[in-house]
Amino acid sequence: METMDWSNLGFGYNKTDYNVRCYYRNGKWGEIEVSSEETIPMHMAATCLHYGQEAFEGLKAYRCPDGKVRVFRSDENAARLQSTCRGILMPELPTERFNEMVDKVVRLNERFIPPYETGATLYIRPLFIGISAQVGVHPATEYLFMIFVTPVGPYFKGGFSCNDYVIIREFDRSAPLGTGIYKVGGNYAASLRANKMAHDLGYACEFYLDAKEKKYMDECGAANFFGIKNNTYVTPKSTSILPSITNKSLMQLAEDLGLKVERRQIPEDELETFEEAGACGTAAVISPIGKIDDLELKKSFQISKNGKPGPISEKLYNKLRGIQYGTEPDVHGWTRVVIDN
Repeated sequence: METMDWSNLGFGYNKTDYNVRCYYRNGKWGEIEVSSEETIPMHMAATCLHYGQEAFEGLKAYRCPDGKVRVFRSDENAARLQSTCRGILMPELPTERFNEMVDKVVRLNERFIPPYETGATLYIRPLFIGISAQVGVHPATEYLFMIFVTPVGPYFKGGFSCNDYVIIREFDRSAPLGTGIYKVGGNYAASLRANKMAHDLGYACEFYLDAKEKKYMDECGAANFFGIKNNTYVTPKSTSILPSITNKSLMQLAEDLGLKVERRQIPEDELETFEEAGACGTAAVISPIGKIDDLELKKSFQISKNGKPGPISEKLYNKLRGIQYGTEPDVHGWTRVVIDN
């Protein structure tokens, strides 16, 4: 711990002191438990292992220049988890309990919160799994909700700089009316092969088109897409895209900056008309897009003309980061102080 190089931290798992857990049994939630174990005792017939009854979330804690530690929009993570629970028949965890566990695990691991201006943050990973033994496709009767934390560096090497993406037509991440709107592991398993193809070809990540018509921009492997043109922030509207809390926040900030916001289908050919574009999510915040290639159609959509992030993307990035770190006014009440030193 004492030798951790905060400024060169990668995005990955690093051991911390404690995690927090809460069990759902006999139709009710139990008490919050604190554990230093990194493993979970589990029955070999647990529903999470056989029928994918699992959900997760991702958010961050920020050590701010005023000495306080803040978390960003955890109510939204709780609400999205509840939506996922409704989708895959798991009991909903109340928002109050979710926030209580977030605050507790952050405080217990305070020494792992990276210093301000190192580019690193404390990543918070809530995990919800069905743990009762079940052979036959039915919901579990017992569940475990837990949260662990790990200090992480930027998701993309280089931080806020342009990356190139590739459209992968051979695979779909999620079908319309499927589980794409829920944060479940199966969606990410479905993206692994395409993601490897993109990396092997030298791209930062893959992009998917809509599974029905293969005409419209859908989602990046682990992020939402947005484009900017004519003073308008445009992002896809789809029944197979995870509702990104970062994207929701950026849409509000875009309106605050005087931009028009449109949520609609975006045909692939429209990419050539965007002045700026980016992939957005908790891990990367905004990853500005340099170009998007469609190898199958032998098309290349060059979005950044100088290889640098666009001015509006930069404004949005700086504004959002400023709110997260307490250096910009939090007029929408998005952050919560967890540690007030």
